[in-house]
Amino acid sequence: MFSELKPHLAELRKRLGYSVLCIFIFFAISFIFYEPILEWMMKPLKDVLSEGTQMIATGVSEAFFTAIKVAFFSGIVISLPIIFWQFWLFVAPGLYENEKKMVIPFVSSATIMFLLGASFAYYVVVPFGFEFLVNFGNTIVTVTPRIGEYIGFFTKIMVGFGISFELPVITFFFAALGLLTDETLKNFFKYAVIIIFILASLLTPPDVLTQLLMAGPMIILYGISIIITGIVNPAKKDNDEE
Repeated sequence: MFSELKPHLAELRKRLGYSVLCIFIFFAISFIFYEPILEWMMKPLKDVLSEGTQMIATGVSEAFFTAIKVAFFSGIVISLPIIFWQFWLFVAPGLYENEKKMVIPFVSSATIMFLLGASFAYYVVVPFGFEFLVNFGNTIVTVTPRIGEYIGFFTKIMVGFGISFELPVITFFFAALGLLTDETLKNFFKYAVIIIFILASLLTPPDVLTQLLMAGPMIILYGISIIITGIVNPAKKDNDEE
């Protein structure tokens, strides 16, 4: 058993190694330019803070580790095409020749959908969510956010939305490989809704508005995935039914 898995594990280690190397290279480059990247990440919150309010660092090393987080996040995002390509190269040996030709559509569509999800989070979810949190009770207290805490929230939301927007891409290629039908997704829908709301509560700030802004698009994407799967690989009807 282990001897059969050994080549696959070696190939997996190789693909992970290339992906990690790519992330590290772009991490190093991003660390040099972390200040403008951090300014871009801070903008949604700064737009809703009271005039003159500054983000703070409460620890000696917090600013440094924030720069590390920013560079790491940037390194992953920039490396996405390479990561998706390495994933495809890992699964490609088990595919037919005509299926292997889908590498460019897979890499490009997966990258685009991740960026669409992250953009939706940046321009819609983050401003709405943090405006609610900052303005709640602002007549009593003044919010002075910690930079490290904010970046943690920000990256979690961006990555969460980016991954959730991959759902149509994943279902399309699973359907194209004959591993998934629209009937399967329809039967799993009620469980999917529960899972989506659990994920939304884990990946967003603790307010209902932001959670709905994540759960709503994910449910819509699940519905789109059902339509896509129904076109690519519809469930076969029982010919024996009268």
